[in-house]
Amino acid sequence: MLALIQTIDLALSIYWWFIIGSAVFSWLYAFNVVNPRNQFVANIGYFLHRVTEPALRPIRRILPDLGGIDISPIILLLIIFFIRQLLWTTIAPALV
Repeated sequence: MLALIQTIDLALSIYWWFIIGSAVFSWLYAFNVVNPRNQFVANIGYFLHRVTEPALRPIRRILPDLGGIDISPIILLLIIFFIRQLLWTTIAPALV
């Protein structure tokens, strides 16, 4: 059972980095640092959007409109942090 918890933790850790990558990419895109017409850059942006948008969309629906500020990635990172802490401090010790 510990192997399952470690696998879930690894998946959450990888998803954590996808969220950070998506946020950084959106800033680079918004400030015109990256060339959106470059096919490689467009593919990276498309991939990050497709991976993170299903988790961010429900959070954006709940949050109030803050203008140009999107704090949904921060909220999602906090949720992932909570789940990982719950796994290691509550669920894993109960299984041992």
